[in-house]
Amino acid sequence: MGLILFLIVGGLIGWIAGLMLGGVPGGIIGNIVAGVVGAWIGESIFGQFGPEMMGIYILPAILGALIFVAILSVILKMIR
Repeated sequence: MGLILFLIVGGLIGWIAGLMLGGVPGGIIGNIVAGVVGAWIGESIFGQFGPEMMGIYILPAILGALIFVAILSVILKMIR
């Protein structure tokens, strides 16, 4: 059950990042990946602060997801 909730929180974070940047490639799976990878990037760069859900600190995770989605979007535009 914990893994499912972790993926749901990651998906919500990816969805928020997608709303801010105009979408995440890959739909729901892309949102989950962006949220989980974004949480890792955000906590690595900014540390642990703000509210926490299922071991994910929300504010650094959103910032990390924004960074991840922006980089991913640039790479995908270069490929096309």
